[in-house]
Amino acid sequence: MLERVITHPDPYEPYLLSQGIKFGNLLFISGQAGAGEDGRIVAGGFRAQGEQAFANLRRALEAGGSSLDKVIKVTIFVTDMNHFQDVVALRRQFFSPPYPADTIAEIKALYDPAALIEIEAIAALGDA
Repeated sequence: MLERVITHPDPYEPYLLSQGIKFGNLLFISGQAGAGEDGRIVAGGFRAQGEQAFANLRRALEAGGSSLDKVIKVTIFVTDMNHFQDVVALRRQFFSPPYPADTIAEIKALYDPAALIEIEAIAALGDA
């Protein structure tokens, strides 16, 4: 059975998306960008957006009963692969060994022209 993860505020509600879905012992988190609680992309460039995206990821994971240390797989979308070393630094800041499996992909654009990074994740629930 699928169970929807809801955060407050829930910036995804108007778009008919779920912050996350629980299925069995797994939690699937929708892409988290560098937007603040007001829904606007934070100022300060790539690193500031990346830190906010990871904070949003942490919030969604915790709302679903998981955490950053239970992330199994992440996909990180960036609009400029020149920020690859920044992504590595962000992974080092927010994850610890064993690091999750990861895909980093450069894409043409995200949902907001100001967005530079978006992170989606699959995490374990409980002690799984």
